[in-house]
Amino acid sequence: MKGQEDIINLLKDKSVLKQDVYHLTIEVFKELKIVLEETIQRTKKDFGTTDSRVEFYYKNKGDLQAEIKVGGDILVFQMHTNVFQFEPNHPLWKSSYFANDAKNSYVGVINIYNFLSDSFKYNREQDLGYMIGRIFINKDRHFLVQGKKQLGFIFQDMINAHLDKEALQSIVDTSILYTLDFDLFIPPYEAIQQLTVSDMQTMNHGISGATGKRLGFQLGIENNPTSL
Repeated sequence: MKGQEDIINLLKDKSVLKQDVYHLTIEVFKELKIVLEETIQRTKKDFGTTDSRVEFYYKNKGDLQAEIKVGGDILVFQMHTNVFQFEPNHPLWKSSYFANDAKNSYVGVINIYNFLSDSFKYNREQDLGYMIGRIFINKDRHFLVQGKKQLGFIFQDMINAHLDKEALQSIVDTSILYTLDFDLFIPPYEAIQQLTVSDMQTMNHGISGATGKRLGFQLGIENNPTSL
């Protein structure tokens, strides 16, 4: 039967490919966790006794998540469980890398979020965190990072870039540098001039209204991969 044959061929081709990408992403995420832990250990050592109020830590939050604290910021690294494909209008489709082998366009994704450490410390559930970047990894460990500023222009050569430990270290360092330079701005006066009684009671217990760094950029919609 032609229909059954087509189904089996697709399962052998596309489904196996997705499994390959997914399990490679798991492997990369394990390596990333090691880099994160080593980075925090090294940073704590180098910072030394400069100021005990400045804190650092690494936390393994399970198979799909890890976080680090650097000063007043927390970076959360989260692996997505799905495999994605870049949209047909992505510039890489104009290259022979995608055009000659569409399998190269399927990627696993690791998202990077920035939160204020006080949001977790004081359980401020309404506080905002921001995605500062996301890592795309294909079946051959070629990768691309989508983000803004440093994260958006350093790691753009997916055709040649290989995601080894050195590259992971560079991504982590760049993420930390961007986060430390991504400051908390005073909110507009009009946005906070009115409070409910409930708001004030909540603040009296050490919990303020929603707080978060301003969103200094938006990840380009035109570069979004398509979920599969």
